[in-house]
Amino acid sequence: MSALEVRDADVYYGRVHALRRLSFDVGEGEIVCLLGNNGAGKSTTMNMLSGLVRPRSGSATWNGVDLTAAKPWNIVADGLIHVPEGRRIFSTMTVHENLLLGGYTVRDRRVIAERLDRVYEIMPRLAERRRQQGGTLSGGEQQMVAIGRAIVGGPRLLLLDEPSMGLAPLVVKQVMEIIAAVNAQGTTVLLVEQNARAALKIAHRAYVVETGAVTLSGTAAELARDPRVVEAYLGA
Repeated sequence: MSALEVRDADVYYGRVHALRRLSFDVGEGEIVCLLGNNGAGKSTTMNMLSGLVRPRSGSATWNGVDLTAAKPWNIVADGLIHVPEGRRIFSTMTVHENLLLGGYTVRDRRVIAERLDRVYEIMPRLAERRRQQGGTLSGGEQQMVAIGRAIVGGPRLLLLDEPSMGLAPLVVKQVMEIIAAVNAQGTTVLLVEQNARAALKIAHRAYVVETGAVTLSGTAAELARDPRVVEAYLGA
């Protein structure tokens, strides 16, 4: 049984049909990637799962919980945590303060301290910059803060929307290694990426989304070899 199941989801923005009977699933412990170009519906999918937009029809369930009826803060408390596109950290707050915000639903300070230690272990650069203001960090460091903030919240399913956007190739590699490390420690990951080459290196399975619908699916290795994916996303 899948941890996350999306079935026949339709989402509209006014008259714009953003998701068209979208269906996919994510198994416990997997990294699953949604590939597609701008406007394909990937970010809309993430916002739907986070309770920020509601489908007109269809379903989305997380470990049996109906996400289409849940409030965003209850979804976070249940362990489904979204790292949005563009990082959105607080520029005037320190790295440590930004990370602490991830634990706003967690009442046990010992748990928060343990999760902070985990973040600093996975991303030692953040430990070095813990007193530095977020706005003074590089793009890659800000992305690490955004991921770290989510980890402090205790995700069972981590939603990552375009974590490589705007980053240099070497930094993209570092961010993908961090995502793989988080997954190896037991966190399920749903990854939205335009950088198909980087995403398919760490994902277990992937879906191609075009105009709001799944057009291809398979293991990451299968899609990396698929001529249609090679031509559209990987380069000939």
